[in-house]
Amino acid sequence: MGAPYLRIVEELRRRIVEGELGAGEAVPSTRQIVREWGVAMATATKVLAALREEGLVRVVPGVGTVVTDPLRARRTGDELTRQRIVRVAMRVADREGLAAVSMRRLAAELDSSAMSLYRHVAGKEELVQLMADAAYGEEPLPAERPPGWRAQVELSLRLQWRVHRRHPWMAQAVSLSRPQFIANGMAHFEWLLRAVDGLGLDARTILHIGMSLAQFVGGAAAALQSETQALADTGITDDEWMRGRSRDLGSMLSSGSFPTLARVVTQPGVEVDLDSVFEFGLMRQLDGLAVLVGRAIR
Repeated sequence: MGAPYLRIVEELRRRIVEGELGAGEAVPSTRQIVREWGVAMATATKVLAALREEGLVRVVPGVGTVVTDPLRARRTGDELTRQRIVRVAMRVADREGLAAVSMRRLAAELDSSAMSLYRHVAGKEELVQLMADAAYGEEPLPAERPPGWRAQVELSLRLQWRVHRRHPWMAQAVSLSRPQFIANGMAHFEWLLRAVDGLGLDARTILHIGMSLAQFVGGAAAALQSETQALADTGITDDEWMRGRSRDLGSMLSSGSFPTLARVVTQPGVEVDLDSVFEFGLMRQLDGLAVLVGRAIR
């Protein structure tokens, strides 16, 4: 972790979860943190605030900051499982976006304590990886491949789109520049790479094909996350939002400043949504890949 306060939070969290600091026992005060880690008072204050936010500690008047007693929760950690935590986290993220997922929020959803959750997952970073792995696992890869590389690539991207459609936060959870090496996600990527292997393409080209196609799906799915977040924040669907601004749109189109846009959007039967944009882009990706494969075969 980069920030000094996060490293201290991680260490104190470890002491609490592993029992070095027991329930009701005082955690280091801000002055003790300053002395032990050599940080500023503002940093020490931030450490204790983060631990309170996670539900691991609480302030007792006249005593100080102490470790939360897990028995104060309505259920004990023994009733929790990693799978249950992940399932609830995915449900929260599906409704409200990834930003809404926190250990404290999950503790409330699970009727438990944040400290109990840390006995099953190390923190949000690991939790998001488990969520992404579970999401990919919902779309099992077929043991038998359809004939032809194009049909295989199309199937692979449709499966990935279904994962993102069901879980819009996946576009934010999965990174190509800093990939999370999760088993089910790597299985999907391996299946895609095999679809274009053996076509006369070199290794660098095969890898670039796989990453660019995965980027296409993720880019198309990025709007899904925005849609979910906007709905959670406002309670208004995209269709309702557009209807509420139809007068503004009509004024802009009738101004004459955007003649091409005005002509195409007012044509009868012209409808565009995220699925139709994905379908159009998918076909163009396959068309372009066909040219590349054709050159390699010749």
